[in-house]
Amino acid sequence: MSSGSVSRIGAILKIRGKSELNFELKRHLAPKTVGSLIRSMPLEGNAHMMGNSFAYMETQINIGGEKLRTQFKKGDIAFMAANGSICFFLNDLESSKSMTIIGKITSNIDALNEIKPGDIFSITQTG
Repeated sequence: MSSGSVSRIGAILKIRGKSELNFELKRHLAPKTVGSLIRSMPLEGNAHMMGNSFAYMETQINIGGEKLRTQFKKGDIAFMAANGSICFFLNDLESSKSMTIIGKITSNIDALNEIKPGDIFSITQTG
């Protein structure tokens, strides 16, 4: 892998016309889910907001939950199997929905606060 680790895969979230964030997908957290995401890249879709808790992008990925959790920290990235969404957490949250943690934002986390519904997300692997 380009990031120098089999378990950590570098990626970029571009918010069209606004900013970029670097993040890591961590295969050891959810091997099947992370593998499906990597095979599906590049991904692109509309940004949606869940209050001020997280921003998400729907995908066509259809995979069940893996190592589900309901507590998330600012900067976490999770996959919501119910609608195939990738979620980027703006704040700590105890959620009523169980999701699969898949990674962590590693730079420019404050750019998440600029996201508005309808922005275009683009996700690519680095390297």
